[in-house]
Amino acid sequence: MTDTPPDHLSIDPSSPYFDQPTLERGIGIRFKGVERNDVEEYSISEGWIRVALGKKVDRRGRPLTIKLSGPVEAYFQSPASGDDADEAATA
Repeated sequence: MTDTPPDHLSIDPSSPYFDQPTLERGIGIRFKGVERNDVEEYSISEGWIRVALGKKVDRRGRPLTIKLSGPVEAYFQSPASGDDADEAATA
């Protein structure tokens, strides 16, 4: 069974794609073959990421973002908490 990250994820708590447990586990994003650490939101199936546009903010204080299109790969940076117990039982 593979452990795959969600197709669409956002770090904004007001977004319907926000998922705190997944974010706490750590998500890595590779966009056009390059590691990105500044991704605000991504969609693998639609092929885009949103990144902050410098230090500019809107009138509500949220960062302005820009949508970049291209191939997106997402992966978990750490294994699930249950995976460690499964590996120890099989060893």
